[in-house]
Amino acid sequence: MSAPKAKSSAAPATAAEFERTKRAAKYLLSLSKTKLRPKIALVLGSGLGAFADELEQATRIPYAKIPGFPRSTVEGHSGQLVIGKSGDTPVVVMQGRVHGYEGYSAKEVTFPMRVFWQMGIRAAILTNAAGAINLNYSQGALVVIRDHINLQGTNPLTGPNDKRFGARFPGMSHAYSKADAEIAFAEAQKQGFQLHAGVYAAMAGPSYETPAEIRFLKTIGADLVGMSTVPEVIVARHMGIRVLAISCVTNMAAGILDQEINHAEVMETGNRVRRQFVALLKAVIPRMAREG
Repeated sequence: MSAPKAKSSAAPATAAEFERTKRAAKYLLSLSKTKLRPKIALVLGSGLGAFADELEQATRIPYAKIPGFPRSTVEGHSGQLVIGKSGDTPVVVMQGRVHGYEGYSAKEVTFPMRVFWQMGIRAAILTNAAGAINLNYSQGALVVIRDHINLQGTNPLTGPNDKRFGARFPGMSHAYSKADAEIAFAEAQKQGFQLHAGVYAAMAGPSYETPAEIRFLKTIGADLVGMSTVPEVIVARHMGIRVLAISCVTNMAAGILDQEINHAEVMETGNRVRRQFVALLKAVIPRMAREG
């Protein structure tokens, strides 16, 4: 007689994640001063958190107070979520994100994106600081991500799949919204600056890449390199959230220039492009919201 099969824990595990994200979303909506459901979610990367400081009717909640939320430990990431209005558009903003190199799993890194979906969000703007591989980019350039290469060695959809979030095998052929990218290009042109487009390579970090790794990334078609964003994009698309992703070129990648890369340089460049970056977001958000 064969031994009885062990009961699978997959269903309880996925159900628990769904309920945790639902509980966090309910908590956040209960605190909002606007009493309106946010239409757009934003994730602000290193040195790019200034946009959240300019929201009206803002409610600021430290990640530590949000049920289940991971806490950011990186300099330049404020570690708080802000719900408010950008013009007439209700938004929810992560002022700093978490990364796998901080010790978090891919599911923990993308927990906030699941919470946004539970809040009713169906469009997101993801930003990051990135190193330039493409020599057409200068330090301080803003680049719309048109595709990515995931070299982080993990995928946030690994493990049991909850069909309420999305399909088991979501397509990534259109991971980044072309319509929203066109909005960004049009608004940048109105404001008188060039917005680039490129392919983003996601590495695990936290060490910066070697010159040999950058040569490899250039060979396989990468224009930018960083340590974030891609897990969030995968989970967003799993749930049907439209994504516009914008990188700020804060440094030239290793070997492009004969100098060491440091985090202080990343922060300084983010501060330098603050006004241009904030102006672009303010122009793009209402148009994305109207797109539904």
